[in-house]
Amino acid sequence: MTSTTKRFFTALDLGQVFDFSTLAVIERVEQMGEWDPVLFAWKKRTLLRLRYLERIPLGTPYPDVVLRVRDVMRQVAAEGLCELVVDGTGVGRPVVDLLRRSGLPCNLRPAIVTGGIAESYSDGYNHVPKRDLIAGLQVALQQGKLQIAGGLKFGPAFVTEMADMRVKITSPGHEQFGAWREGSHDDLVFAVALACWAARKAYPRDLGGKQEYWTVCLRRADADLPGETRRTCPPEPQFASATIAKLDLFRQTPPSAS
Repeated sequence: MTSTTKRFFTALDLGQVFDFSTLAVIERVEQMGEWDPVLFAWKKRTLLRLRYLERIPLGTPYPDVVLRVRDVMRQVAAEGLCELVVDGTGVGRPVVDLLRRSGLPCNLRPAIVTGGIAESYSDGYNHVPKRDLIAGLQVALQQGKLQIAGGLKFGPAFVTEMADMRVKITSPGHEQFGAWREGSHDDLVFAVALACWAARKAYPRDLGGKQEYWTVCLRRADADLPGETRRTCPPEPQFASATIAKLDLFRQTPPSAS
């Protein structure tokens, strides 16, 4: 069983001359878990599904990057509720300003990646330690809470980047995260990590209480039950949990006046 309301978290990791600007789209779903015989109900479990990855070609001007992001977000918004988190570190601030004026159909959450040890918020930006991003991604993968859609063009590259991630302790005692091989990229990892962070930010606590269970329903003889006993059936599965469809975001978007 999956929730009827789709919630998507998209992250934009901005690159510079020799680094790709990368988009990652993650869907948060609530799925049927184990049966609880005491409460006579199915438990819920939440999953994050990596549905889309895109590397914007090197050398693409930032105004064109903004247009591409706007087109992607319009298509994601057609699928469900969405939020865009943007890496505003370094050159990212002017791009954030362009995105704010671009007519995005979703909430915009700019973030600055830091080498600190604690999150903070100031001047409209979330300040996020890089180690929190990487650790959160690793935990989601290790616990099976992050699933990767089949058929993603950059799916294998993302797995390779994740395997190449290393932490280096500098002489002042600071941690540096990145690919250990010279010439390797880490844009896919940080884009997915940002999207996972945005999902955790929107849902900081695990499900609990009544929200932790699906409402139980009796599909047969429902008509014979008194009104206070009838319950609404949970939604049917939209697709098997073993098969995660990728989002097709390369379809043509009609030109707009904005």
